Amino acid sequence: MNRAIITPAALAPAALAELKDWLAITTARDDAALTALIRTALETCEGFTGQMPLAATCEEVLSAAAPTVSGWQRLTTRPVRAVTGVEGLPAEGARFALAATDFAIELEADGSARVRVLRQGSAGRIAVRFTAGLSASWAELPDGLRHGVIRLAAYHYREREQGAAAPAPPAAVAALWRPWRRLHLT
Repeated sequence: MNRAIITPAALAPAALAELKDWLAITTARDDAALTALIRTALETCEGFTGQMPLAATCEEVLSAAAPTVSGWQRLTTRPVRAVTGVEGLPAEGARFALAATDFAIELEADGSARVRVLRQGSAGRIAVRFTAGLSASWAELPDGLRHGVIRLAAYHYREREQGAAAPAPPAAVAALWRPWRRLHLT
């Protein structure tokens, strides 16, 4: 996946407060580390479920000449809330905005998005900018996902000195996230 996060998800102070409450921490000394653990848990949640939990602005770079007969290319990030722009990336020179008549976008019910370039001009690749995420804010995140993020961040906080944290989420976290998991057959 050739994705860049342009504007990361806004992490509400409530997320940090919820984690500190779970861990019974009352000081601000570890706030930066705890916030980093929440962000890491959100990334793990996306990897496990196949869906970005909190809305962020992203960009994926695709070939301007589609590898399929239909010409459609699917973005790898889900769920896509809106495609905000498509730019051409020439081999040399600056990016340029493709006109709305030069490409087509389809947002699908499962949260995926497809792009088809109709006229690429001098672009060898395209940069598709979009917003993606299940929820716009921490408060809107479904309880199972939110609680799983908190539990995973707490788990990593407690295991920080042991060096024995498992590479996969603990079973209790996986159970909370499993209803949201998207699997793809290839």
